[in-house]
Parts: sequence; C-alpha cells; structure tokens
Amino acid sequence: MVRLHFHGACRSVTGSCFLIVGAHAKVLVDCGMVQGSKTEKELNYREFPFAPGSIDALVLTHAHIDHSGLIPKLARQGFTGPVYATSATRDLCSIMLADSGHIQEMEVEQLNRRNERRGKPEVEPIYTAQDAEDCMEQFRPVAFNAWTEVAKGVRVRFWNAGHLLGSASIEVEAAQDGGAKPLRLLFSGDIGPDGKLLHSDPEGPQGLDHLICESTYGDVDRQDVSLEARRALLLKEVEAAARRDGALLIPSFAVERTQELLVDLVSLMESGALPQCPLFIDSPMASAATKVFSEHARDLQDGAAFLRAMRAPMVRFTESTEQSKSIGRLRGFHIVIAASGMCDAGRIRHHLKNWLWRFEATVLLVGYQAQGTLGRILLEGAPRVRIMGEQIEVRATIRSLDIYSGHADGPELERWVEKRLPVAGSVFLVHGEQDAMDALTARLGSARVLMPTLDQAFELTPARAAPVSAPPARLQPESMAHLDWHNDLSRLILDLDEAVRREPDEKGRARVIRRLRRALAEES
Repeated sequence: MVRLHFHGACRSVTGSCFLIVGAHAKVLVDCGMVQGSKTEKELNYREFPFAPGSIDALVLTHAHIDHSGLIPKLARQGFTGPVYATSATRDLCSIMLADSGHIQEMEVEQLNRRNERRGKPEVEPIYTAQDAEDCMEQFRPVAFNAWTEVAKGVRVRFWNAGHLLGSASIEVEAAQDGGAKPLRLLFSGDIGPDGKLLHSDPEGPQGLDHLICESTYGDVDRQDVSLEARRALLLKEVEAAARRDGALLIPSFAVERTQELLVDLVSLMESGALPQCPLFIDSPMASAATKVFSEHARDLQDGAAFLRAMRAPMVRFTESTEQSKSIGRLRGFHIVIAASGMCDAGRIRHHLKNWLWRFEATVLLVGYQAQGTLGRILLEGAPRVRIMGEQIEVRATIRSLDIYSGHADGPELERWVEKRLPVAGSVFLVHGEQDAMDALTARLGSARVLMPTLDQAFELTPARAAPVSAPPARLQPESMAHLDWHNDLSRLILDLDEAVRREPDEKGRARVIRRLRRALAEES
C-alpha cells in the first residue's frame, strides 16, 4: 500500500508539499512556504500536519521558496534525514533559505516594535538565518537521469523541468506490500515554457501509474513569442516608462526572472534600442543568485549572454540597506528590479511606498500574482493600497507583461502531459487556482483528473486512487486563493477614509463617523 498526502499547493499556487507513505518509508516531495492572503500565510506558522521526525527523506524539485521555504522549519522541528536535490538547486537554496530567514527575522523585529507600542505580545520568526544555514548540511546533490535510492523501498530519478536553474520533475518508484511491482509516480514540479531563454525544454518519462502535475497557467494560451518579439514588447514598456521620467519598478523573483530581465535590458541598451540608464538589481539575494548562475553558466542555454549582461557598466547590484535607501533619492528615469515578485515582502515594498503615489512612476508586473497579494491587488486596479500599515494612493502607471513566466501555459502543459502517457491511474492537478485547473482538465479530455484539497490523502494502486480518511484540513477550500478578512479590512479602512475626506466640512465628516459607530453598535 502506498498513500499520497497533499499538504500544499492545493487549489492554490504556493506551498508545495506532498507526503509519500510507502511500505517501508515516508518521503516528502518539496516543503514550500505558503504565499497569498494572511489567512493562507498563517499556515507557515502552524504545526506541520505530520511529525517532522518521522520523515525518512525529502526530495526537492527546485529552489523557489514556495517549494523549499519551510525546509529549515522542518529540520528545526526534528527532521534529520537527507534532502536530495540537484547541485544547482542546493547552491541556490544556500542563499535563498538564508535570505528568507533573514527577512523573517527583520520583519518580525519590526512587527514586535509595533506590537510593543500596541500592547500586543511578541511573535517569533518561522525560522532564522542560522536555521537555514544549519539545514544545508542535510542536502545531498543528485544528477539528472540517474536513479537514486533515497529511503528503504523508494528510489527517484530527476528530469530537467526547464523552469529554473537546477529545476526537476521527480520520478518516484515506491515499493508496495507483498512484493508487487513498485508504484511509479511523477511529480512535475514547475514546468517551464517552451523556448525559455536560459533553459532547454522540459523532459520526463512515459508510462506512469499516477502523475502529479502543476496547473498554474492551465487557463492561459499565450502568444508564441520569439526572442526578438519579447524584447520588442519589453522595449515598448520601457520606452513608455522613460517618457514619464520617473522610476520603472519591476517586482521580480530574485532567482531566474531577474536574470532573464537583466539579459534582455542590457541587450536592448547595448544595441542602442534603449538609451543607457541606471539599472539597479536591489536585492542581496538576487546578487548572490546571479553569482550562482555564473558558476553554473555551462548549464544554461545562453550562458555567455548572461555573463556579459551581469558585467555591463550600467548594472548596479545593491547589497546594504543604505544602498537600497539611496536609490529612493534618485529622480529622473531609472530602473529598479527588486523582490518579491508578488510585492508581498522584500525591498520592493519600500520602493512602492516611495513611488506609487507619483504620476511619473511605472510598475511593471512580470510574473504570476497570487490572489490576496499586493501585486494582484495592484494588477486589478486598486486606487489606493496599504503598505506596512500606511495608506498609499496609486497614481503610478501599473503595467503587466506576461512573457517572462517560468511556467508553461495551457497548451504547453497539455503537450507535456501527452508525452507522459500512458498514465494508468490518475492525473492530480496541483499548484493552480480553480479556474486554471478547470481549464486544464478540459484540455486533458479523457484523462482521469483529480483536484485534491488541502491535507487530503489517497491510497494508490497502479490503476486507482481512492480517497482515505485523514485529519481535518487546516484550511477549507474556500479559504484558498481567495481574498480574506485582512484584505476586506484594509479595503474598509481605505473606503472609510475616502468617505470621510469626500465630505466638504466638519459636520459632514462627523455624520459619516456617527453612522459607522451606530452600525458597529448594532452589530455588537
């Protein structure tokens, strides 16, 4: 008997975490951090739905924080087994996890200062930078296309996923009771699009028992964009931002997206299509990740172009907080690429706070924006937002350019799944919101498609996946990938402020406040 538990990326695009319970061992596939609304992010602070000390091994698809971000917490709470990943994934995790721990320490310190003034109790970070450094000792590098036994009765094979440096789809063979033939599973991880700048197209095996497939862009059919066409679209956006003569802010994931943008922007400037201007990579992690990319340049599709771009004279990598703050004093046209890509953490929030209220600024969103994140709220046209407790008017131009996605679109996912056939059992769709999963299900036609909910478990045989009883889910499906009460409260505060300010005099403003107080009194 083999059981598969879905502890993340269920009806949402983050928090990848799947537990295989085999005849002789328990193996975790990914252990990612949850992003999105505050309700969803609170899962990062709660206990795991399994005992960390009972896990024999962890296999990691790639380094992005929504797949790797809770490994330090897992180790801190008792996991002592090995973490199997490609060497590039290990190298990226060494900087990304430490950076995640540092950000948590810093943001918790700021929150605790506010809590002290408000009379609220202190909170602790999910883990520290030291926890992240300590867990790296458990990483074991593995090569692509070679079988590795990771625990008793469980062996894995890594296939290039074409998504990120070192990213993999992971084929698993798990022993069954009674000497039956091992069960064959494939976890897609994140599948990259065809023709990605730095990576070859994704690969994978055929003839599986069950397939666990991401569905982030299952409802999207992007236009096919060549390298030249992509740079032309980027050029158009940058030229428009330059005419406004303010900052062009590009929220971007520090790993991969930043490096691809760097190559294209430098290429446009070197060709003369764009005038040279200051180009800031404002992220210590992005700087460190860029060095890792340099060390693995031989593994990239166009490593030479990448190395040339990172050495370009107009590119400036900022490390310290003081350097980052100094960018905020600049005027005139300049470009700032800073994490995070969904605007929900990191230095980009400070730049947005500094520039969102200015008509001359431009914000260019170049990646997926999960429901409940600041990036999604801006993308949907909010006239004002709250950042770190402060109300900011949105006067900047908000633009979106979905040509740098690290994820395959619907037709590409469909073709990737077709190449994995036959699948004797089921195709489980994960890492997608409901509309994306519904659309991909329609594309897959006759395949037996299942959409697990958070903490759901299945008993697997070669041709069947049967739901089994499990402890109550930590969050119900309706709470995943939706705006929550924190978002509603922020919206209410902004609406109340607008209603009060709209009144022409003190009398009118007092009347609005009295109405609100009456409504609150009636509710209580």
